[in-house]
Amino acid sequence: MKVIILKSNLKEALMSVEKAISESGNLPILKNVLFKTFNNRIKIAATNLNLAVTKITSGKIIEEGGITVPFSTFYSLVNNSDNERITIENDGNNLVFKTDNYSAKIQGINHEEFPIIPKIDNEDNFIEIDTVLFKDAVMKVLNAAQISEIRPEISGVLFDFQTTLIKLVATDAFRLAQKVINTNQFKSNFNHGFKVTIPLRTISEVIKIFPDNQPLKIYVDSSQILFKNEDTELISRLIDGEYPDYEQIIPKDSSNEIVINKDQLVNAIKLASNFSGKTNDVRIKMNEGQKVLEVYSANQYLGENNYLIPVKFKGESFEEVSFNWRYFLDGLKVVDHENLIFCVNNNNKPSVIRPAEDASYFYILMPIKTV
Repeated sequence: MKVIILKSNLKEALMSVEKAISESGNLPILKNVLFKTFNNRIKIAATNLNLAVTKITSGKIIEEGGITVPFSTFYSLVNNSDNERITIENDGNNLVFKTDNYSAKIQGINHEEFPIIPKIDNEDNFIEIDTVLFKDAVMKVLNAAQISEIRPEISGVLFDFQTTLIKLVATDAFRLAQKVINTNQFKSNFNHGFKVTIPLRTISEVIKIFPDNQPLKIYVDSSQILFKNEDTELISRLIDGEYPDYEQIIPKDSSNEIVINKDQLVNAIKLASNFSGKTNDVRIKMNEGQKVLEVYSANQYLGENNYLIPVKFKGESFEEVSFNWRYFLDGLKVVDHENLIFCVNNNNKPSVIRPAEDASYFYILMPIKTV
């Protein structure tokens, strides 16, 4: 094998596959990256057996072939090279790295010993969607997800395909976010709905490695999901187990509705966080007959503060309701609109935050129970 490749192309490809490198010492080859010529192009791949990423890049192929080498060493050479033009060749099971003024030899492993990258069982049916739109939808719910050893079935994002719409849902049992992608925002030839849970690590990588200028195709089978564009493929195992029936916790109605400016509420929460207690609590209340929302926090060692925000309000007033300020901000900062609708349902029921001008997104926040 002998190829000439630009540093920028090689570095981009290695960065795309980096998170699929395994840290486990049980199979040393999983710490390696595959470098192989493929249909007059160069394929770079990595897998940890749960997640695999393949990146196709361009270069001048003088002689076909392939090799696997330790990712960390290879990436360090590429990243620190001061030449844009790099020659890669193999000498037996060694990779030879050359520039105009530098050369190195990395001990590798025969590419035939590299694990087979799995294939999706169903390559006939797919969903095609604008990458920017999909990334934005995922980012709307991602903050509500958290890896859970106790409840692994919620350690990801639910992808609920209903043929005419897609629901993305995430929860950590303390908050829940849902974003709907409507039928005019994607194409699909699936004739049936399905629900799968995408691991948090997988969906986070989709956001990072797929460029915005190409449409994204999504393929699904019983145990895997494949994300693909012209030169990048990411295939991952799905999370086993049934996602909880989250719809039962969505409040069907509310005793009140507050229309409030998002930036003012964000500012109030940030200020209140400086005086919050050990539970990261901030308190809100709405007194009867008033048109201001009160955001309050106190700390016996620091002091207290109080912020009043003018609002449009209808419904029943409520006494103090406490929330975790970090979770509160997570639901606010992904909203792209000026005004929010905030429905507060006292101290033992979830509250709902949603944009006033967008019915496709909502965020449910559980209050902190106080004695």
